Amino acid sequence: MPRNHPRLKGHDYSSDGVYYITFCVKKRKELLGKIVEPLDGESFIELSEYGEVIFRELEETNSHYENLFIDKFVVMTNHVHLVVIIRNDDGGLRESGLVHPSTALIPGAIVVLKKKSNRVYGFSMWQDSYYDRIVRDEKDYIRICNYIEENPAKWAEDEYCRLGGE
Repeated sequence: MPRNHPRLKGHDYSSDGVYYITFCVKKRKELLGKIVEPLDGESFIELSEYGEVIFRELEETNSHYENLFIDKFVVMTNHVHLVVIIRNDDGGLRESGLVHPSTALIPGAIVVLKKKSNRVYGFSMWQDSYYDRIVRDEKDYIRICNYIEENPAKWAEDEYCRLGGE
């Protein structure tokens, strides 16, 4: 059975815009951390070593690209949510050479992020694809950013909650 690629056909993922991205650990195993549920407060994520690595990689991503900016992100137990903004001058990369210049920015950045973290981990832990959504307007942007900020506290309601971890 051929794999379904969720990319919007004909869309240039290097074009200006705001994108909501989610990518998951294989089989949605909870390798990136655990949810801590204190009796007197909101739940929060306590990152594992793997989660710490991906958190640092996400923080450093902005320094590798001129036109791609990770605006907001959260590392959950088995997935990562992020908001990516692309503002083009020439669609190019800094002189880091991380991605071939002809590669669309978002897919290329996700591939680089996964490969770098896999190299640190010593095994391939990510699902091949990822979910993306083009953010339509300011109301959509605010809703998504609030979801990302509140995700650890609302983990039990998250569609990715405890779906893996066989």
